[in-house]
Amino acid sequence: MPELIKTDILDLLENKKYSSVKTELEKLNEVDIAELFDEVSREDILKLFRLLNKDVAADVFSYMDVPTQQRIIELISDKELQQVLNDMYLDDTVDLLGEMPANLVSRLLKNAPKDMRVHINQYLNYPDNSAGSIMTIEFVDLKAEMTVAEAFEKIRATALDKETIYTCYVTDRFRVLEGVVTVHQLLLADRDEKICNLMDTHAIIAHTHDNREDVAMNFSKYGLLAMPVVDLENRLVGIVTVDDAMDVLEEAVTADIETMAAVSHTEKPYLKQSVWQIWKNRIPWLLLLMVSATFTGKIISSFESALAVFPALTAFIPMLMDTGGNAGGQASATIVRGLALDDIKMSDILRVLWKEFRVSLLMGVVLAAVNFIKIILVDNLLLGSNVSTEISIVICITLFSAVVIAKLVGCTLPILAKKIGFDPAVMASPFITTIVDALALLVYFGVASAILNI
Repeated sequence: MPELIKTDILDLLENKKYSSVKTELEKLNEVDIAELFDEVSREDILKLFRLLNKDVAADVFSYMDVPTQQRIIELISDKELQQVLNDMYLDDTVDLLGEMPANLVSRLLKNAPKDMRVHINQYLNYPDNSAGSIMTIEFVDLKAEMTVAEAFEKIRATALDKETIYTCYVTDRFRVLEGVVTVHQLLLADRDEKICNLMDTHAIIAHTHDNREDVAMNFSKYGLLAMPVVDLENRLVGIVTVDDAMDVLEEAVTADIETMAAVSHTEKPYLKQSVWQIWKNRIPWLLLLMVSATFTGKIISSFESALAVFPALTAFIPMLMDTGGNAGGQASATIVRGLALDDIKMSDILRVLWKEFRVSLLMGVVLAAVNFIKIILVDNLLLGSNVSTEISIVICITLFSAVVIAKLVGCTLPILAKKIGFDPAVMASPFITTIVDALALLVYFGVASAILNI
């Protein structure tokens, strides 16, 4: 929403020009109106909500963030709440219940229609990460023996309560899925044509207990707008729509990014989190990584005598550790993404290792060569560090080895983590950096001992 329009509406609301506010709201998209509630004071939230047209209030409500929804539920009457719940799609209502505290859940269920409560209980029986937990039951179902004309009559009669009507689902009298037909096909067919002659009997389907991330990935793979969800007996129980699939993928990507950055996942936007919540999400990881870094400190302290004899070795420790960590992070990020997109599987581990090994050789050679030249031209000539040739060789061999080790560790750990049931993102940058740091130091002092006789 343009900032000028937002400011105008807020000014009108502040000046109590409610009829003008109502007129301006009618010009806006539901998503933009929901964002407007973030800018409104707690005292004016209810006023703004009651100015909404009843036809769009439920849609706007479903797009709001959780704290705003909670505030509105606390303020509106039971009659208003019943109206909102009646107009909301079932999957949005289920999502709402999952976010609300227990006292508000009780009030929501009390005011929900009886048939909605039955369906809600059915939804709540599905695992949180399953296709059943994100499906909706608002879809158009047709019969194979219907004509196109009869199909359009049913679509017109039921479309108002359906989340999508572009794709229609053909079922028998036991609700077993027989095929899929689109409104596009119906529009182009003769009015007397039978649905059985138009439907696709090889539709891409999901089962209620399928992993919802896998289902969401199939939307991108097959270019779908909706996917039917069936039970173990192939009966159609709901559909997953593309907007719900996008929400699943966004949540999964966000969780992976937060995990890779060593931050506990939360569904709240950053600006909606308190300082206490952010602290709780970050401190456990930092404590764990701090303790794990003890190993690198122990390795360095065990070679104190060698560092005292060759103090120049100390100056290059940060560079070696950082380069190794960065190289491992590159590999792990690529592999985690491949695992998330299902491009890489456990059976591909040897191919991945062979490819990353060759990449690491090329990178290691280039970095070692450039570093050797840098030591001679910059450290010795410009900075006067007086690093000997032997020490330069130790540093460059270690740098080459650290890059190779880091790449192999970075590409292997995420695959192994997924194999044993862990989130591959856990094995991303922070942990890999800690492991590579320790290995790089062991190589460093091992090479130094061999070449410098320390």
